[in-house]
Amino acid sequence: MSMDLAVALVLCLSCLLLLSLWKQSSGKGKLPPGPTPLPILGNILQLDVKDIGKSLSNLSNTYGPVFTVYFGLRPTVVLHGYEAVKEALIDRGEEFSGRGNLPMSQRVNKGYGILFSNGKRWKEIRRFSLMTLRNFGMGKRSIEDRVQEEAHCLVEELRKTNGSPCDPTFILGCAPCNVICSIIFQNRFDYRDQNFLNLLDKFNENLQIMSSPWIQEKHNQEMEFTFENLIETVSDLFGAGTETTSTTLRYGLLLLLKHPEVTAKVQEEIDRVIGRHQSPCMQDRSHMPYMDAVVHEIQRYIDLVPTNLPHAVTHDIKFRNYLIPKGTTIVTSLSSVLHDDKEFPNPEVFDPAHFLDESGNFKKSDYFMAFSAGKRNCVGEGLARMELFLFLTTILQKFTLESVVDPKDLDTTPVSSGFGHVPPLYQLCFIPV
Repeated sequence: MSMDLAVALVLCLSCLLLLSLWKQSSGKGKLPPGPTPLPILGNILQLDVKDIGKSLSNLSNTYGPVFTVYFGLRPTVVLHGYEAVKEALIDRGEEFSGRGNLPMSQRVNKGYGILFSNGKRWKEIRRFSLMTLRNFGMGKRSIEDRVQEEAHCLVEELRKTNGSPCDPTFILGCAPCNVICSIIFQNRFDYRDQNFLNLLDKFNENLQIMSSPWIQEKHNQEMEFTFENLIETVSDLFGAGTETTSTTLRYGLLLLLKHPEVTAKVQEEIDRVIGRHQSPCMQDRSHMPYMDAVVHEIQRYIDLVPTNLPHAVTHDIKFRNYLIPKGTTIVTSLSSVLHDDKEFPNPEVFDPAHFLDESGNFKKSDYFMAFSAGKRNCVGEGLARMELFLFLTTILQKFTLESVVDPKDLDTTPVSSGFGHVPPLYQLCFIPV
């Protein structure tokens, strides 16, 4: 009996392998080239899961700017380099505006919310979110007011460290989260408020798995704004608007610690344009080309989400002589754009001159895709840019940053967390000016 069972198993497995090979090759004629996938596993073993971005760069050396990799049985088309990414996300944005599959996101969001929804649902929710954020912000106070208030509270919190060494992770996490609270709930929380701490805790636990028992709406699929969608959209706005900004701030301060000469130039500009006592505001930015360049360079250098959120094609399309079937997941390498060595000479070096012309004026770049690009670019881009500028400017106006170790010994290499780049842990002292 056991012998028969073994034979049966081997036969079954062989059939499965043949079937999966056949499936892979049958669709192959149309898709771009790529490494030969293993049955069932696809190309997983050829990719460094800790640094997908790097693996994709290596593959593009072999297969060019458009190639296919298999995560399991599903083909994913990878676009590498500015030309291919721009062609898809900007020139043909509508066709590439679907949201691709991320196994983890399916489990958490079930296709609700704004980050992971598709088609009509995505369009309506995006419009709803932008409108709602605008309306929330309108009220009595502009969003800029709220960010300025938070910058002030942030500085007060940093004062309480009394210039002793601290890990800024927690405090920098509170600030962006509070801005969104202030927009959505109309008020901010004290950094020690228990409800607020619980909320932060939930994000760190990774947007718990939401499923709600609200069956009344189920028969009416037209109704996009079910309770579940609303919760998911609000939690997207929190998740996307808290982690990303706080990580960028934390990484930014590390880079400023590492490069005291940059920090000195920024502080000189702040003194000259704003002075010590005026609260920084967004209008100051146009008179502060160096600070503007520093914020852009922080985002370019850290390359926060190297492979972007996955896109998908909304119908069968022809792209550069390939045929890509509807629903195929598309991964765009933002790293390859942000670290393009023709646009940014020595891209591995942190240098604000990447965004300055010879006369020291701010120089825009089409390659600055830190917020992605096109139809599905980051909804919160305006808010994030405002927070990064106002928080960093206010911190540097009020404090000197002091490293606990020699700046030369600071490591600024990102700790890859698979999905995004986060800075290594570090400590610094905020010395009041």
